[in-house]
Amino acid sequence: MDMLVTRQTLTDESTIGELTIDGVHQCFTLEDKVRAEKVFGETAIPAGRYEVVVNFSNHFQKMLPELVSVPNFEGVRIHSGNTAKDTEGCILVGTTKGTNVVNGSRDAFNALFAKIQAAAVNEKVFIEIKQAT
Repeated sequence: MDMLVTRQTLTDESTIGELTIDGVHQCFTLEDKVRAEKVFGETAIPAGRYEVVVNFSNHFQKMLPELVSVPNFEGVRIHSGNTAKDTEGCILVGTTKGTNVVNGSRDAFNALFAKIQAAAVNEKVFIEIKQAT
């Protein structure tokens, strides 16, 4: 399965994007601000393509999708949340978006996670992060 996050709106607080699966809209995303130099817990991950695995998160105490081999980052997850205060380099998902916020996050996460889990049984799952052109 191939997921694509297209970063669309970059502000001083956050980065809002759209996540598609095989070209079809799935949800909106919120990441930390894109920065030239990493600030721990306040910087979006580098654009690129990453494998996604489902494993146990010690921080959240449940199974979550994790992006593998993100340069200079560890424990990058896809999870629910609404603002940049809810992410430390992770990707938040929502059914709707606003200025520096995504809403309907639990619903968006549950729908996305079900698709990731189903796909991971038979194939590798990847996510590409790119800037809008």
